[in-house]
Amino acid sequence: MSTTAGPSNATTGGGTPETIEVTGPAGTVRGLLHEGVARFAGVPFAATTSGAGRFAPPVPLEGFGEVLDATEFRAISPQNPSMMDALFGGEAEQWDEDCLHLNVWTPDPTPDEPLPVMVWIHGGGFEMGSGSSPIYHGESFARSGVVYVSVNYRLGSLGFLELGHLDGAFAGSGNVGLLDQVEALRWVQRNIGAFGGDPGRVTIFGESAGAMSVSSLLTMPAARGLFHGAIAQSGALAAAKAPADARDTTAEFMEHAGMGGIEELLAAPVQDLLVAHSKMSTARIGDPEAVLRRHRNPLAFLPFRPVADGSVLPSDPLAQVRSGQGAQVPLLIGTNLEEWNLFALMSPPSTERSAVLARLAHVHPDPESVVAAYESEHPDASVAELENAVFTDLVFRAPAVQLADAHRPHAPVWQYRFDWRSPAMGGLIGASHAVEIPFVFDMVTDHRLHVLLGPEAPVDLASSMHRAWIEFARHGRPDLEGIDWPAVDGGSRPVLRLDSRPEVLVDPHAGSLGCWTS
Repeated sequence: MSTTAGPSNATTGGGTPETIEVTGPAGTVRGLLHEGVARFAGVPFAATTSGAGRFAPPVPLEGFGEVLDATEFRAISPQNPSMMDALFGGEAEQWDEDCLHLNVWTPDPTPDEPLPVMVWIHGGGFEMGSGSSPIYHGESFARSGVVYVSVNYRLGSLGFLELGHLDGAFAGSGNVGLLDQVEALRWVQRNIGAFGGDPGRVTIFGESAGAMSVSSLLTMPAARGLFHGAIAQSGALAAAKAPADARDTTAEFMEHAGMGGIEELLAAPVQDLLVAHSKMSTARIGDPEAVLRRHRNPLAFLPFRPVADGSVLPSDPLAQVRSGQGAQVPLLIGTNLEEWNLFALMSPPSTERSAVLARLAHVHPDPESVVAAYESEHPDASVAELENAVFTDLVFRAPAVQLADAHRPHAPVWQYRFDWRSPAMGGLIGASHAVEIPFVFDMVTDHRLHVLLGPEAPVDLASSMHRAWIEFARHGRPDLEGIDWPAVDGGSRPVLRLDSRPEVLVDPHAGSLGCWTS
């Protein structure tokens, strides 16, 4: 790699950044070098998805034709504004339909031996987020000896609106967001060696919708051989919806959009699609009882999710894992103790036991036994806390355990539970959904994240988790210093409790978990 003097306003921190060029199969890419880390931002991995590319599978981009300026981030997938931007210390980014870009961080100089590669798939409910969000920048990984890649993929209706039943030419459109991820991984296989990475040691990892994507990729024939390790943080295979549900979603979306056919969808400005999406989401969030009654799945509040269409994604993804799809790919999977606390901030939980029973009746045949099990294990919890614990397990913990059990006969699996409680917002956040991300990225001291973590998050825990994730990518097993972290086996269920003092638990809260897995 070669370096030259570069613009001083393109990075943060001391010193003057330089430009740096890498030449690989796709051509020459010009990025920025700053304090031993090279960053290549906004690198296209597929052709534009605007115009005729809307709702279509990604088309590989073989080369750039000339030196590609990758000193600045490029557009992200179109999306509506979100309160999550403020919560995670970021600002709204510019979006455009031409959004299939990835970003690479790598140490410079790179050693003679190729480095492990970690590919981050961002979360956001399949409807928001980006690979260039400040919380997902990869300097910490590069400084730890990893080539780190973050990717964009199409979101919302552009990535997950199923249209194949209306026109066979659009079969699979409900999963083009996943196909975008596959195409990014193919680009990594072809090009990452030029950045110092080892294409034979690629670990995919993600959180929430990113973890659901990681889990889905584990089942997809199109992704076979493109990665060699998988980390799923707070997400598994429960996100996939049946084709019938996808068709209902399409009809509902088109009604909100005021459109009657695919031609109108293709011709509509992106902003019109976002408005229809917003109307649809508002309607669902505004009547949670109706959503649970109709769909019997809390994830129905996210209308656009992968479709188990039997083509791009297996019709029964979990059964596919049980049969050995994804064999030989080690898996690190876990959830947070109080995942649902984050969603309770947006939709207040029940305060009466009878209301909890009524909600549970839509998702379990014996709601009284469920509430009794949680009351037994959480004797001091309020009604709202019980409901949050129930939906934490239903949406996150139980699917993670089911995936771990399905995959365990075919590859090593390690399981964790993140228990550290954030004091932010008077303790309302606690060990909620997404709180573990800054720990994995070893950036808990970043002042922009104080709204999520408070000012005194444990830096030792962040350092340990960051190292464990990297060791998993490097050697195929996590390593937490001073802790014997056993893999899941056919007998006991060891779960590493991640808190200020990590420890291994054996099958924690087995009684309540059995409500969903038995």
